[in-house]
Amino acid sequence: MKIAMIGTGYVGLVTGVCFAEFGHEVTCIDTDAAKIARLQKGEIPIYEPGLDAMVLKNIQAGRLLFSTDYAPGVPEAKVVFIAVGTPASRRGDGYADLSYVYEAARQIAPHFKDYTVVVNKSTVPVGTARQVARVISETNPTASFDVASNPEFLREGAAIRDFMHPDRVVLGVDSERAEEVLKTIYRPLYLIEVPFVITNIETAELTKYAANAFLAAKISFINEVANLCEEIGADVQDVARGIGLDGRIGKKFLHAGPGYGGSCFPKDTQALLRIAQEHGVACRIVEAVVEVNAAQKARMVRKIRQAVGGNEAGKTIAVLGLSFKPETDDIRDAPSLTILSTLTEHGAAIRAHDPQAMEEMEKVLPGVKYCTNPYEACQGADCVVLLTEWNEYRALDLLRIRSALKEPVFVDLRNVYRPNAMRQLGFEYFSVGRAAMRKGQ
Repeated sequence: MKIAMIGTGYVGLVTGVCFAEFGHEVTCIDTDAAKIARLQKGEIPIYEPGLDAMVLKNIQAGRLLFSTDYAPGVPEAKVVFIAVGTPASRRGDGYADLSYVYEAARQIAPHFKDYTVVVNKSTVPVGTARQVARVISETNPTASFDVASNPEFLREGAAIRDFMHPDRVVLGVDSERAEEVLKTIYRPLYLIEVPFVITNIETAELTKYAANAFLAAKISFINEVANLCEEIGADVQDVARGIGLDGRIGKKFLHAGPGYGGSCFPKDTQALLRIAQEHGVACRIVEAVVEVNAAQKARMVRKIRQAVGGNEAGKTIAVLGLSFKPETDDIRDAPSLTILSTLTEHGAAIRAHDPQAMEEMEKVLPGVKYCTNPYEACQGADCVVLLTEWNEYRALDLLRIRSALKEPVFVDLRNVYRPNAMRQLGFEYFSVGRAAMRKGQ
């Protein structure tokens, strides 16, 4: 089947390439000519493991095209996905900015030739699909189409696997015709018995927000428990294991740390609050989740401040990890942004390393010294902060780290290392939800 993908950002590019891998003919369309030129040469503008090889494979097979033009990709497509960016909030009211979504609808509408299913793939508030249908009808009154909602559940760093072997596929449709078309393009997943949730459009739109808000709630919950553990001498990792083995709770997203970030959780929790307010419904749990997350980042700054003696002014701090999670270069709403900005504003000098995100971080924090490896970052620093748990930070040469540091102070905001082992190596060790370990204790 022929598919058009409007937008070649993270969601659009991964989704388009994976549909091509299924055997569909996919045209990915974007107004950014420079990006399209790079993609046509097989150059990937984002970091996602395995995506570059899959793009080249499907370009060579003739199943994947990139273009700045809507024709012939849209007229020939049976399904057109809208996967453009939805910025965090609209200025003034915090509501999701849907201008790109509506503009995409206006641009594709004149090109419809036969019956077409238009699918919202971008994360959008409840009611957006109805508005997209209105925009298309106003732009092209003779168009034969249905609008559907198909929210994405891709994790950065594992997006290809998540698409090929998802927990579920959610389809929000209003007609049997649209349902059958979408079932056809997702047929390879039916064959491996992936659960499909087929529902109305509003339910599908809300499902994405509800899922992300719930996962964010688990993170904020375990961070609050971690803070309590520090006060009473408990170990949050054992607590998390003790509750996570309960099948009703589950072990995922129960890792204490500096708070959630990225392109989804901060934006989607705020958007869900705006949706609820607009409809006169209180979402107090989600409100608390957002507040706890902001407080957790501030608490991490205080933890680092404590580690360097109570005042970061004039101190040199090594930071390992800048992206909001491993296996991505995404720094959107990453805890590192808040933490590093606060430290530098208070007079600290930062020496940082990240396997993928330094180029992006340098655009927003140019005053930081970016280093080629973790050991260079630690050279002469008053402490080291492990902020993102990249695999290459899980087996550091700790004796080399200690030798490079001016003071043997290690702040582990991801609980990668064991307190007793760090103490035996001579570190003053600080983690999250576990008692601080100083030399001599």
